[in-house]
Amino acid sequence: MRGRSGTPRRLLVIAPHPDDETIGAHTLITRMRRRGVAVHVVVVTDGAASHPCSARWPRRRLVAERRRESRRVLRQIGVTADAVTFLALPDGRLHTQAGAARRGLARQIVRRGATLVVAPSRRDDHPDHRTVAACVAALTRPGPRTLAYPVWPAGQTVTGGVALFLTTQERLAKRRAVRSYRTQTGRIADDPHGFTMTRRQIASFTGAQEVFVERRR
Repeated sequence: MRGRSGTPRRLLVIAPHPDDETIGAHTLITRMRRRGVAVHVVVVTDGAASHPCSARWPRRRLVAERRRESRRVLRQIGVTADAVTFLALPDGRLHTQAGAARRGLARQIVRRGATLVVAPSRRDDHPDHRTVAACVAALTRPGPRTLAYPVWPAGQTVTGGVALFLTTQERLAKRRAVRSYRTQTGRIADDPHGFTMTRRQIASFTGAQEVFVERRR
């Protein structure tokens, strides 16, 4: 990664939904764990809005499976279950619970003693992502160094960012990880309004680099 020198002691990755931690920072997390950095992940929403009309995957089952997917991927890159926190706030309606999100994130930032916070961009197309970004901005001014990662729209061009260039092996590992969120990549087929990542989106999420934009103080 190009940018400010030095390795953080404790990294906190904040994901609006279960899978954003991998889309935004899979390789960053992998490298930090290999360096012995303590990595913690906070998933803010329950992820239940991805398939609201599925009969086979009612809300409780979907939420539980999406948590399993995140834990499984993170465990494979060295982040154990006790280092993953789910705030379980409403997916798709996070703006109605912005206060709860801010309080929950504040507790995690303090509890984990984060020296680097990685969170979604305030310019993201998804309203939940923008709500999380606004909460983080309010909590970390002043505070630990904060980097923002882009998600939506997939494949967007980001300028002025800090680039983490992926090796071929890292790209393949990240692509396998993203595809392993099977609830989001085609496993649920009985909801005409459900979300499924397209091949193009997966390719965009697993490109040659992860980009992070440093928050201006």
